[in-house]
Amino acid sequence: MEPSISRRARLTPSSPIRKLQGLANAAEKRGVSVYHLNIGQPDFPTPQRFFDEMKKYDHGTLSYAPSKGYHHVIRAWQSYYRSLGIRLKEEDLMLTTGGSEAILFALLSVTDPGDKVVVFEPLYTNYLAFGRIAGVSFTPVTLHASNGFHLPPTRDIEKAISGRTKAIILCNPSNPTGTVFTRRELQVIAALALRHKLFIITDETYREIVFQKQKAASFMSFPALHDRVVLVDSVSKRFNLCGARIGCLASRNKRVMESAEKFAQSRLSSPSLGQLAVIPLLKNASRFIKPIVREYRKRRDTIVKELQEIPGTGLYSPEGAFYIITALPVRDAEHFCRWMLTSFQVSGRTVMLAPAAGFYATKNKGKNEVRIAYVLSVKRIKRAMEILRAGIEAYQKKYGQAKKR
Repeated sequence: MEPSISRRARLTPSSPIRKLQGLANAAEKRGVSVYHLNIGQPDFPTPQRFFDEMKKYDHGTLSYAPSKGYHHVIRAWQSYYRSLGIRLKEEDLMLTTGGSEAILFALLSVTDPGDKVVVFEPLYTNYLAFGRIAGVSFTPVTLHASNGFHLPPTRDIEKAISGRTKAIILCNPSNPTGTVFTRRELQVIAALALRHKLFIITDETYREIVFQKQKAASFMSFPALHDRVVLVDSVSKRFNLCGARIGCLASRNKRVMESAEKFAQSRLSSPSLGQLAVIPLLKNASRFIKPIVREYRKRRDTIVKELQEIPGTGLYSPEGAFYIITALPVRDAEHFCRWMLTSFQVSGRTVMLAPAAGFYATKNKGKNEVRIAYVLSVKRIKRAMEILRAGIEAYQKKYGQAKKR
């Protein structure tokens, strides 16, 4: 009899973004072209300046970077935040292996096993996996498409706070909903954090990708939260650098940063070349970001318009990031997504979506919803939506239509 694997391993959820990848691979082996709308992998080219910087490295040996990151890279992050009106000292910052590691280090620094963290669902699904690793449970506050997934009344959030709660985590702009929470909404969370002596983990990976005049506010700009905020960030989305695996953790709380550095030391360092190559991008961020925001706005408008043409979809207009959560007129979105990859095509093409149930911490939520990442060109989005509409019609004929809610 084999020894059993850990309970942690058994309970850690699969990623709803990647769990169907095997079916997509099999479809492509059969010669079916798959439109990937399941994963937030931008299709824009990585800035050439990044590759040029990598080619400049001529030190002979590629060494470990310092565990906190190279000093001049940290200074580049300082410069970037200063351009946003956020002033941080060098000791307030450290480099991480992607934003994912920053999230894990943040959780490990402010919670103990058995503690709780308030989270707003639909949520970035990796929070749940990192919570399992850290031994932390998430208390979800459910948001709804009817108001664009904005915050509910304060009392509904406060109900989720208990004696074991140590932090509130918020992604703004939101992955997976594209919601941009207002400064007033952030003030509600700030007041709760102060009242209940909680940390705030603020995930600002999509900060600049906003489609309205009012930009995304940061908890780092609230003086009263000076020692309560832990910021996680990444170059992946704003510079189309997902594979570089360069992120950032920031806090003005000295004990949090000292703790995070211990975790960083245990993993040695984040990628040396990637760190060095992002310096010119951080120092000239708006130059690289503005064009992609304009294009994402066009894609957002296209996806909303195309979904409106599909009867039975639940809709709102995302204010930022490049995601939308939508209900589909099917009983089980995961079954439908699997069926699209295994049994449906139009002229040799099909569509891959992410079942939204995996973006909820509450069981049985989001069963008929999907998350769509509009990371393809306008032309390809239109074609993908044509295939999706045909797929829904064929699926309903085979399996029946979902009951109207």
